[in-house]
Amino acid sequence: MSTSKGKGKEPATALPLPGPSSGSANPAASLSALWAYLLPALNHIVKSPTNTPDKAPAIDIAFYAGIHTACYNYFTSQSETKSSAQGRIAEPSGTDLYEQLDKYYIDAAREVILGAPRDDSTLIHYIVPCFNRFSAGAMSVNRLLNYINRHYVRRAVDEDKGWLRLNGGPAVTADDSREKISERLKEKRSDELKQWGYKSDGSGATMASAEACAEAASPPDRIISVSSLAHRRFRTEVFEPLLAVPVVKGTKAKNKKIPKATKTTGVPLPKGRLARAVKELLESNGGDEEERSRLVRDLAAALRLVGVRPDHPLRKRLDKFLASPAYVAVA
Repeated sequence: MSTSKGKGKEPATALPLPGPSSGSANPAASLSALWAYLLPALNHIVKSPTNTPDKAPAIDIAFYAGIHTACYNYFTSQSETKSSAQGRIAEPSGTDLYEQLDKYYIDAAREVILGAPRDDSTLIHYIVPCFNRFSAGAMSVNRLLNYINRHYVRRAVDEDKGWLRLNGGPAVTADDSREKISERLKEKRSDELKQWGYKSDGSGATMASAEACAEAASPPDRIISVSSLAHRRFRTEVFEPLLAVPVVKGTKAKNKKIPKATKTTGVPLPKGRLARAVKELLESNGGDEEERSRLVRDLAAALRLVGVRPDHPLRKRLDKFLASPAYVAVA
């Protein structure tokens, strides 16, 4: 990326990515054609270097509109094909594109973990800006591919394929009325969102934020919004490996469980890489206190957004630090 020269000048802003040269090929003709059309935009938005990691680089407005049109035409043609072939109401189209996008985010997240430094002391300094950049791209792609949310994800939720499912909710019997089932699901949804910070008198923005976290925390088979899909993959491919506790070697097969640390033995439990990095960051003396506080705050926000549950020990430790007088004084 080019930067402007001279003292006091701001870095040059990258020009929006132009669309591919127009030709006779129809990007909505097949999944492979549509994906070839989308991929340059996705790579630019999610992966291109940028001077502002919290903001994804833009694409040309004509390219943006072309992607909207191509997605609409692809979904429409799929629905018409299925309807004419089966002679009945068309099944939801877009599964292939949704799954392709999921694979894309898996690969993008794995690139992040593969580039992680071996030194625990620099791990958080690497992960936080990487996540901020990844998340900014995910939110931009969510707007770009919002037709997937409106056409595919919304229908999947109506068919009980979303993050909150009827079979995972309160007990439902054949005698229950539709209104009773709806009320029970509403209660279940409210209880789940409260775990992510939503309160009954909260704003719509607070509810949307909590639901995004709940979506990202869901299993990979749940159909969720495009942005939460990206965040869920950052959790499964980046944070979960970094949170994993290493296996203790040399133990007998019948006694694989790690003994709990007690006050009498003083034996510390093994920690995952991220937990070790957080411990080192929080217990370090000297240095830039504002930078340390920013890293802790951003990491805590990232863990929440990707769906690491509030009762996770590392989240609890970060939240405890953020509530401490030392952090409040710096903030």
